[in-house]
Amino acid sequence: MKVLVSDKMSQNGIDVLNAVDGINLIYKTGMNPDDLKKEIQDADALIIRSSTKVTKDVLAAAKNLKIIGRAGIGVDNIDCTTATERGVIVINTPSGNATTTAEHAIAMLMALSRHIPQADKSMHQGAWEKSKFNGTEITGKTLGVFGYGNIGKIVADRAQGLKMKVIVFDPFLNAEIAAKNRIELVTRDMLFERSDYITVHVPLNDSTRNLINKKTIAAMKTGVRIINCARGGIVNESDLIDGLNSDKIAGAAIDVFEQEPPPIDSPLLKHERVICTPHLGASTEEAQVNVAVQVAEQIRDYLFTGEIRNGVNCPSISSEMVKVLSPYLKLCDKLGSFQGQIHREKHADIKKLTISYSGTVTDYDTGALTSALVHGFLNTISDGSVNYVNALSMAESRGIVVEENIVHHVQEFANKITLSVTGEKKTNLIAGTVFGKKNYRFVRFNDFYLEVIPDGYLLVLHNYDRPGVIGKATSILGNHKINVSRMQLTLDKTFIPGSSESCLQEAVSFINIDQPVNETILEELMKLENVITVHQIDLN
Repeated sequence: MKVLVSDKMSQNGIDVLNAVDGINLIYKTGMNPDDLKKEIQDADALIIRSSTKVTKDVLAAAKNLKIIGRAGIGVDNIDCTTATERGVIVINTPSGNATTTAEHAIAMLMALSRHIPQADKSMHQGAWEKSKFNGTEITGKTLGVFGYGNIGKIVADRAQGLKMKVIVFDPFLNAEIAAKNRIELVTRDMLFERSDYITVHVPLNDSTRNLINKKTIAAMKTGVRIINCARGGIVNESDLIDGLNSDKIAGAAIDVFEQEPPPIDSPLLKHERVICTPHLGASTEEAQVNVAVQVAEQIRDYLFTGEIRNGVNCPSISSEMVKVLSPYLKLCDKLGSFQGQIHREKHADIKKLTISYSGTVTDYDTGALTSALVHGFLNTISDGSVNYVNALSMAESRGIVVEENIVHHVQEFANKITLSVTGEKKTNLIAGTVFGKKNYRFVRFNDFYLEVIPDGYLLVLHNYDRPGVIGKATSILGNHKINVSRMQLTLDKTFIPGSSESCLQEAVSFINIDQPVNETILEELMKLENVITVHQIDLN
């Protein structure tokens, strides 16, 4: 079988594959897209790092491709949706470079505190500017860690060893686990307000894009220092520069950029209080060996035994069963993602996920579906390390109980999957079904019954049932050039007509929109009379 390695990889990983009879290893780096499409035509497996872009066109050219292995965590450079549609498994190595990336964040924190790069540059220029580079101690300072996944957890642990006070925002981390690890769980706003240093360890998505922006910077302490070793785009670079120029921000250490490499005239590269490194988070000899060996062993084992480890777009099941379960897996991932996005806006102290399967779906092994549900839920806040294989253990590490119930008969639908999320004060429920072979729908949200196509961007508007609410909401969207493609409205079925509480009947609208809305639009919607809550959900 042909295994194509298209990015530079440690020789240790190459040796793992070369030692296997039956593998024809092609190690060819630096290909342009046309060359890659030619080389991949007869490949059974592809191994990449961050340079190769596995686009829809590349996947279309891959006639025999069974699996793609990413030596590292991020799969931004892989069209995972198309890969899934074509039955191509995508795997990564989520633990291989976690320690290295965390250590780089700590190194950036130390360099930022003592102006080490600037002082070194000054010395090499023949100067002795001792008073210019007066630093600050980190002992006793508060480090705000945004995201407590594999990397964030290591950063917090190392910072505690340096006698820093660690506060964490992670809406899916249980308070008991936080206490056990000697960290303080806070809300997102509290983290911005209290931190002397802020480090981000979350994936780049619609909820984290521009997480550090003009508004959140304004809420921070004067003299705060910001570190980003996660993904470019989490920190708004223009707003960061403004914060530095106004002295609101004392310094920043940036390893990742909105555009890589950044433009030569980027203000970040020129600012004297910004430390820049060229995406070095995973760049240590140990990490490169670890991820190379791990991905090589995972590719080898899949090709010869069918075992899947660290699946990004599929759980640990055979490729044949993936095709059968595909619509259910998609539905489960979207049910989990919906619930995760509903709960991630503030710390909800999640206690339990209760999953119920009923009808024909119970004919299959529901373990894979449970993994998909939990993966979808945790992936909305994870640093990218959660996948179908480790989702349940990741939930356990956060103190979240996952409970599974099986009911073989169901009245309303041929099959139904329900996910209930129990927090400190309330429980939220979402249910879905698959019609035919591939048409999945959301059919219930708490006490509201509906039929929603869970794709693209959704606005979930919860309001008191009064005339004009929906008209005003859609007018706001229209005024901002936001197109509404579908809308589903429903009333609370538990309402009793003619009761003394009739004035409090509630309604929910699921509004499909063609593009995401910004904070300004969400604030306008929230200010409408009779609106209770507004949530924007990304189900792409």
